Amino acid sequence: MTPFGDRLSAAVAARGPLVVGIDPHPPLLASWGLSADVAGLERFALTVVDALGDGVAAYKPQSAFFERFGSRGIAVLERLLAAVRDTGALSVLDVKRGDIGSTTAGYADAYLHPDSPLAADAMTASPFLGYGSLRPLLAAAAEHGRGVFVLALTSNPEGAAVQRAVGPDGRTVAQAVLDAAAADNAASGRPLGSVGVVVGATVRDHGHRLDHLRGPILAPGLGAQGAGAADLPAVFGAALPLVLPAVSREVLAAGPDRVALRTAAQRLSADVHTVRAPAVTGTGR
Repeated sequence: MTPFGDRLSAAVAARGPLVVGIDPHPPLLASWGLSADVAGLERFALTVVDALGDGVAAYKPQSAFFERFGSRGIAVLERLLAAVRDTGALSVLDVKRGDIGSTTAGYADAYLHPDSPLAADAMTASPFLGYGSLRPLLAAAAEHGRGVFVLALTSNPEGAAVQRAVGPDGRTVAQAVLDAAAADNAASGRPLGSVGVVVGATVRDHGHRLDHLRGPILAPGLGAQGAGAADLPAVFGAALPLVLPAVSREVLAAGPDRVALRTAAQRLSADVHTVRAPAVTGTGR
């Protein structure tokens, strides 16, 4: 199976790097005039994909907003993932799972095995039980041509207490995660590895090395969380060509009108292209 990094490179080349989150939380459902039930959930999620279609490289559904409706919500998530596949875009399922042993292997089967109805092209994972605890996920991803995005430097204030703690070797926890992901990508021998990291677009002056990753950087925080496309070069520097800016509310708030949704995504994509193009062509920092 074609590695996730190869497929992601092709998608970004064709559609740009923007990732659109699908986060159907109650205030957004209400702003769309939808009921806070399974029917509203499904209409919201499928309208986003129908409106944007193949205009973005990837969609990032937030699993929690589907899980809260139990089995019927999970069934909507299954249909959403199928709809994303039909557009030819990639899916990054935001589940942030992190555990050990057979439990981690179970999550791998649920979200990365092609026979699972919840299979996505990639998933998010938490490494804070130790990066090594993710080995079953990483192995399954490599076997099935999928990707894993590992939390490293998140934008929530509480994350710093763990992520910026310094270990015995003088590195922060976040840098140790970044270095481990970089080593796995280097070992793969691919131009773009399939082990991504999550670094918030709002995390300025973080002082961590990113340019050695050889894998994608999922960067949430554009729009409502306070970051703009113009902030990306300062946050990511020489690693900017690896960045997949993720946006949700800034696009989703334009709904339920399909044209407005598409216009909002196109505007943000154009903004990202403006700041990213010099770095991709080698003339940026």
